[in-house]
Amino acid sequence: MKDKVTAIIKKYDNDKSQLVSILQDVQAEYNYLPRAALDKLSKKMDIPQSQVYSLATFFRAFSLKERGKHIVNVCLGTACHVRGGELILESLERQLDIQRGNTTKDNNFTLETVNCMGCCATGPVVKINDEYFGHMTNDKVEPMIKKYSK
Repeated sequence: MKDKVTAIIKKYDNDKSQLVSILQDVQAEYNYLPRAALDKLSKKMDIPQSQVYSLATFFRAFSLKERGKHIVNVCLGTACHVRGGELILESLERQLDIQRGNTTKDNNFTLETVNCMGCCATGPVVKINDEYFGHMTNDKVEPMIKKYSK
């Protein structure tokens, strides 16, 4: 972990104004922000831990909890909600055997909700990693999950 965090910091020339970008890269490397990485970052860049953790907890895109290999986001914005977003979420919770905000025992999936993905015309929408699935129905949930279960 030490070398990876150091390399990321070096990539940004130890520039404190790039802290958000550095945190994004650390999260991309580990799929979450490990405590040891944040502590290393704080010491190496001479930034108070409180400031590092403040940024890490302010932005919803960052996670301090270990996440699965695949991040499943279910949109619960108004358009998706009206078209059955909650039902899709419930179906995913059953399929994955977890509640929103949690990770499967095999660390393959983390199930999260978002308020809007900006795809209102295709709601309800589910996003796995960078792939969007519009016009979701309960019948489409299992095949979608199987695609990422390999």
